[in-house]
Amino acid sequence: MRHFTLSILLFLTAIAARAQQQQSERMFILGGELSNSAATSTADIDEVMPRMRALGLNTVLVPAYWEFLEPQEGHFDYTLIDRTIEQARQNGLKVVFLWFGAWKNSMSCYAPLWFKQDTRRFPRAQTAEGKPLEIASCFSTEVLRTDQRAFEMLIRRIAERGQDVVTMVQVENEIGMLEDARDHAPLAEKEYKKGVPTELVHYLQSNAATLHPWLQARLQRGALAKKQPAWTAVFGDDLYTDEIFMAYSYARYVEQLCQTARRHTQLPLYVNAAMNSRGRRPGQYPSAGPLAHLIDLWHAGAPTLAMLSPDIYDTGFKGWAAQYALPNNRLFIPESRCCLNSGVRSLYAFGEHHALGFSPFAIDHASSAETASVTAAYGLLRQLEPYVSRGDVASWGLLFDQQDKDRIITDGDLVLTARHNFTLPWDPRATDGSEWPEGGGIIVRLQPNEYLIAGSGLVVSFATRTEKQQEQQRTLGEDGFVAVGDTLHNTPSTIHHPAFKGKRAGIGFVDQVRIGSDGQLQFVRRDNGDQDHQGRHARIGVGEWKILHVKLYEY
Repeated sequence: MRHFTLSILLFLTAIAARAQQQQSERMFILGGELSNSAATSTADIDEVMPRMRALGLNTVLVPAYWEFLEPQEGHFDYTLIDRTIEQARQNGLKVVFLWFGAWKNSMSCYAPLWFKQDTRRFPRAQTAEGKPLEIASCFSTEVLRTDQRAFEMLIRRIAERGQDVVTMVQVENEIGMLEDARDHAPLAEKEYKKGVPTELVHYLQSNAATLHPWLQARLQRGALAKKQPAWTAVFGDDLYTDEIFMAYSYARYVEQLCQTARRHTQLPLYVNAAMNSRGRRPGQYPSAGPLAHLIDLWHAGAPTLAMLSPDIYDTGFKGWAAQYALPNNRLFIPESRCCLNSGVRSLYAFGEHHALGFSPFAIDHASSAETASVTAAYGLLRQLEPYVSRGDVASWGLLFDQQDKDRIITDGDLVLTARHNFTLPWDPRATDGSEWPEGGGIIVRLQPNEYLIAGSGLVVSFATRTEKQQEQQRTLGEDGFVAVGDTLHNTPSTIHHPAFKGKRAGIGFVDQVRIGSDGQLQFVRRDNGDQDHQGRHARIGVGEWKILHVKLYEY
């Protein structure tokens, strides 16, 4: 009977997971996350939502604060939740609610005052030295019970009032331990001494071939044969084993909130991570959060989650995105630094990884110059949605700066060379000593020899494979002629080059286009002559935002 019940539970879990996956597959989030305190009053909500619509967003990520939802224990106030839903509906926007519950950026700062004051009932995490932290213990049944109850009331309200508006829910915010790699309070120590739970051992054994390489390298497989082996026996004796223990513990806590939500809705649920960047160790960054190297601990502990998502503020945007764009984890970037480069970064994420969505943080406080890039990029992405929201369309993302200037793309017999537009030395900004703004965008293959190129600050040239192999590097001026002639008095009879073999790729035309709601290309104007450098490339200048339709031929 027990095995039958377990089979039924697994079957129902699989159905729920598939429903969640199908719902997330339909989403295309051109988002923006509000600053942390932007939804703490109805007046602020009324003011900010129309502004978000005007910026071209289709989705707003909005905090849902435990301290306002349950200001007194057991008494719930839905004023801010209801107002957010109403304003989103009036402005034609979708909402992703961010549960600022037991933890926000590791800390328990958005828990209600009645929770914060009762440290006996709601114990805190501690460092190895016994220092109490403003971080609620994930090992406390009372912390879980009260957080879970409030989260359930939020989900019920969403199910009753906002199913047409709310598309996803984030569970907690940037979970993780600070000052130490794990909790050392008595409740945590008791759990740690029990050893690795049987459920996690089974997960590691069943998924041995697909575990993250970092975890595979640490795993002592022989130790898994023992019953509840010590954490150090399985993973080694260092800070990262502490982090592994804590990651699985946080994930199990989150899973219980997810299961509570499943009583009322099939909305996708996800968690977000603060990055382990700049050479920091666990505890110097929020240890044990849903980081890429810990993905298996989170999948094992919280299988109901649709995604683990990165909050990208550091340099190396492409590298961080790639860590989360995995076969078992669709890329969604709920937070990214809002800056002049946000627009091209969003294009890159959708073009390279068919991302679920992109969202600059604190967009309500950003300058007009910063939001202009987001508005322009989202305008292109709305048109490109049929091409970049599906994984079966060939597309590539481009993102360039002064150090990372080009990318070679091989597509069948064609080689596309994409570069930052400032690699053409015609714009004085390229050589005036100032930092280059990032350039980037999307290339979509419509069919052989036919592409869409969308973005800002990029140039793309085309060659056959054989042509590329025989290519001679020359610097051409804006007129298309050699920039500087050589000083030798060579005659044709004294210059010897190998015979050219094969065919070349030529540009038939480069057209600026719009894409209609029916997916059809609408001609705007033709880029020829100086605009395509006499048939040498397709380009979009820095500060320009365009979609180009390129048709090639061979000769």
